[in-house]
Amino acid sequence: METLIRVAKVASRAPVALACLALFVLMGMTFADVIGRSAFDAPIEAATELTRILMAVMVFSCLPVISARGGHIAVDLFDGFFDRWHLNRLREAAIHIACGVMLAWPAQRVWVLAGRARDYGDVTEYLSIPVFYVTAFIAVSVAVTAAVMVAVGLVHLVAPYLLDEDIAA
Repeated sequence: METLIRVAKVASRAPVALACLALFVLMGMTFADVIGRSAFDAPIEAATELTRILMAVMVFSCLPVISARGGHIAVDLFDGFFDRWHLNRLREAAIHIACGVMLAWPAQRVWVLAGRARDYGDVTEYLSIPVFYVTAFIAVSVAVTAAVMVAVGLVHLVAPYLLDEDIAA
């Protein structure tokens, strides 16, 4: 199990690096667009569609890592109840597994949309980038997030001591 945790830690670096690269490209493109627009009256025509694509890459590449680390906003309406009965581990497992199972449906639906975009030949307006690539990336990221959520839930049930080490750090 510890080997699996180490593999997860190493694997989590790639999507974070991709998000960092997308953010850096977005920053550079925005800077160039502002300078081009202000100083030379020559904006980057495709800046809007590139911004959309890069934002999708940033958000969905980090989604599995954020989910594994528990970095989402949480509402603690029932924490007192679970604390009283010492059911925190069970609660965390149930939440992670339920969220992972629920994410399977959006992943499947977005995959269907990606296939439809591929079949129709949808491309972006300025750069003619096939929409299928971005949509498929989102579908795969959501599916990986679903698998990560279920895996973390199972770790809560089977080996909660491993979570003390921050499995995705």
